[in-house]
Amino acid sequence: MLRFSVSSPSTSPTPHADVRALYINHHAWLLGWLRKRMRHGGHAADLAHDIFVHILGKPEQLQQLRQPRAWLSTVAHGLLVDRVRRQRVERAYLEAIAHLPEAEVPSPESQLILLETLTRVDAVLNGLPPKVRMAFLLSRLEGLSYKEIAERLAVSLSSVEKYMASAIRHCYLAQR
Repeated sequence: MLRFSVSSPSTSPTPHADVRALYINHHAWLLGWLRKRMRHGGHAADLAHDIFVHILGKPEQLQQLRQPRAWLSTVAHGLLVDRVRRQRVERAYLEAIAHLPEAEVPSPESQLILLETLTRVDAVLNGLPPKVRMAFLLSRLEGLSYKEIAERLAVSLSSVEKYMASAIRHCYLAQR
């Protein structure tokens, strides 16, 4: 078990001492790692900050940490994927409301709530296999019957029934 510690007469052990040591020892490396993968250095700095905020919420994960840079790059990759997915959802949402008459555009507060909701829905649906996700979306968003979905996806009706059961079960478990 590798422990991170920073000893100083003015600091006492806290639940976040390991996070602090991880930050001191690896922040510069993480920032460089992110800059290589992102176009904008400021975004890399923002994401590095988000990573350590994320880690602050789960300091118990550090107690068994053996390879901090490998772990940090795994956490960073996950948050980077989440950020890209969120940006994609946000762009699509903004394109959709750009065509609305001004009187129908949601307030900034409503836009934020809707965007957060869409991002969560997208994350849940992203966990489904492509045909299952498509069957679910065709059913729920376009209102197609199972028979129409089977024709559209070129699969059997029983496959659509299985896809829908799987998607509904997946959504239910994601709520828990």
